[in-house]
Amino acid sequence: MNIDIKVHKADLPDDLKLGNVIAVDGEFMGLNVRRDPLCLLQISSGNNDAHIVQLDRSTYEAPNLSKILSDEKITKIFHFSRADLAHIKYYLKIDTKNILDTKIASKLARSYSDSHSLKTLIKEFVNIDISKQFQNSDFGGELTPAQLKYCANDVIYLHRIHDELLKILDREKRTDLYKECLKFLKTRVDLDLALFRDDIWAH
Repeated sequence: MNIDIKVHKADLPDDLKLGNVIAVDGEFMGLNVRRDPLCLLQISSGNNDAHIVQLDRSTYEAPNLSKILSDEKITKIFHFSRADLAHIKYYLKIDTKNILDTKIASKLARSYSDSHSLKTLIKEFVNIDISKQFQNSDFGGELTPAQLKYCANDVIYLHRIHDELLKILDREKRTDLYKECLKFLKTRVDLDLALFRDDIWAH
């Protein structure tokens, strides 16, 4: 499969049209939001394209990107959005609106499995075995072609995967439960940023 990968410095171009349903993923220097900065955000329209934004970490000014993420009319598909949303809110100072999440959908739909990684979902629903070799690499500097391909793989399949998961959720009558979980995401991210990392529902 030929993937159209474009790298943008600091922000998306003014004239870029991505449609009303996009896939989004972020790369950070680690999972500690306050310590490990947001380096990249990649977006796909679902047409084998990946737009990778290398954020300006001195200002984090990205008005075009921020406008898209905060637009309630544009649906954003993430995989494990919790970490991405926390980094976006902390560094870009915005709330991302209208979110879908393939990891949450998978945990509700695929109760026949205990593996809900993106690699697993791509293998099951797209029949492609992607490499996650560069998952723990340095995204803070110049990007290699292999890193760019890794970033693209994280978004180009999300539309199709979410569609397939929705079919299972509908069949098993779990769609409403999925929608209710999505409503809680903003609060879960706010809890993370307030350093309440544990399950507050636990005994």
